[in-house]
Amino acid sequence: MEYLLPILDSLANGQVNTENQHIKVYEKSFTQHENVYLLMINDNGQKGILVTGTGKLYDELDGTELRHAKKLSPLTHKNRLVLNKYFDYTVPQAFGTRQATIGLGDRLGLATPGHIDAITGRKVKPIFAQQSIRELDLTGRSMHDILDAASFAVFQEGYKGGFGADGDHLKKEEDIRYALSIGMSMLTLDCSDHIQNHIEQASSEEIEREYEQLPPALKDHYTETYIGKSFDIKGTTIAFDKETVMKNALVYGKALDYMVHVYETYIRAETREIDFEISIDETETITSPAEHFFVANELTHHGVEVTSLAPRFCGEFQKGIDYIGDTAQFEIELREHALIADHFAYKLSIHSGSDKFTVFPIITKYTDGIFHIKTAGTNWLEAIRVIAETNPSLYRKMHVFALEHFEETLKYYHVTPDLASIKPLDQVADKDLPEYMADDAARQLFHVTYGLLLTDKQDNGQYTFRNSFFQTLTDQEEVYRQALAAHIGKHLDLLNL
Repeated sequence: MEYLLPILDSLANGQVNTENQHIKVYEKSFTQHENVYLLMINDNGQKGILVTGTGKLYDELDGTELRHAKKLSPLTHKNRLVLNKYFDYTVPQAFGTRQATIGLGDRLGLATPGHIDAITGRKVKPIFAQQSIRELDLTGRSMHDILDAASFAVFQEGYKGGFGADGDHLKKEEDIRYALSIGMSMLTLDCSDHIQNHIEQASSEEIEREYEQLPPALKDHYTETYIGKSFDIKGTTIAFDKETVMKNALVYGKALDYMVHVYETYIRAETREIDFEISIDETETITSPAEHFFVANELTHHGVEVTSLAPRFCGEFQKGIDYIGDTAQFEIELREHALIADHFAYKLSIHSGSDKFTVFPIITKYTDGIFHIKTAGTNWLEAIRVIAETNPSLYRKMHVFALEHFEETLKYYHVTPDLASIKPLDQVADKDLPEYMADDAARQLFHVTYGLLLTDKQDNGQYTFRNSFFQTLTDQEEVYRQALAAHIGKHLDLLNL
């Protein structure tokens, strides 16, 4: 590693030496803390931080000593925690209710530089670390991994605009405790396991019979607060008759109990700011404005303060493709949902927001540009596009595998692609392979098979695609970065951010 010493020598003089053409230098990372200088480099696909100087920061960073007061530190979890200690901009933060935010889930740990390019100069703050337990399990990653990747990318780019980290769609208390303990700045509580969807199909008699079994004090509260009452929300009337109240109480009662419990037990106990999001969207049942109001009003009654809430909107927000449904009806209901969110002083949250280009202008129009939107898989699809462009033989093998294993993914995701409509692979020239990522069915095919593609192994224990996949993206780092900046940039343009 003697070839790194000229770069280290230049750091000691407060300069960056970029003469070694075999070493990629990330100049924006160059920084100083007291008498210690740091610079991230890429040596043949392996990133590390060159460190020179003397002091506590130097001593605390693990690494290979190249000469006295000069070392190369790997991008380990321990070293990320050291950076967090000395450089606040590498630590995730909460953004509250009056700032537009976008979740930019990165399934690969490679997308954040492109995301930084996309959001720079925009009226939005990024949530760079955002993965659900489902996605972590399918990719073999951990919450630590996504935090590490985001923090190191922020350091690499010298990005000081602030970013968040979301414990996304968490259901279990042990996952909630863990996410908060490692520094996640946002928590999305998925209440789907507690929402009683069977009530939607129950008869009026069944609903009344089940409702009568609730504690008398709770029924008295519902009677006094809702039955026969109407609420004016900036000119929009939300009215409740007895059947609506009974139904809402049964559908959402247990979920509300869990929301209150999580808030009181974990969120209120935190000494730092946490963006607390409630998700009631992971159901097949559309959230009516009256149901949204009921949930929000009950949360307020119990003193629960949320940063954002995600209803289940009308139409379909399927993964990786545009909105499916009646946009006129969506606009009518989105307006009312936005008024309710504003009334209760939190942000409306839009899940599976990737590529919903048709409704983006509507969202901005009625939220005054203050909302949270989650994206994730679209960044993986941009990676697939890069593979198709730069490594067509690998793409072809992945395409065949995805078609063969698609059915296995339906236990995790609700998508309805017409796989028969995908143009046969043998009819597509290499130069045209990227066009698959403009086809809805092909996009959804790849969107949901990512876990299988990244973790499949051959009989000899070697990964089938993973190593070649990551090597290609490492070699094409700038291509992937530019693709992400353009694609997420299109999202932000249509959202008027």
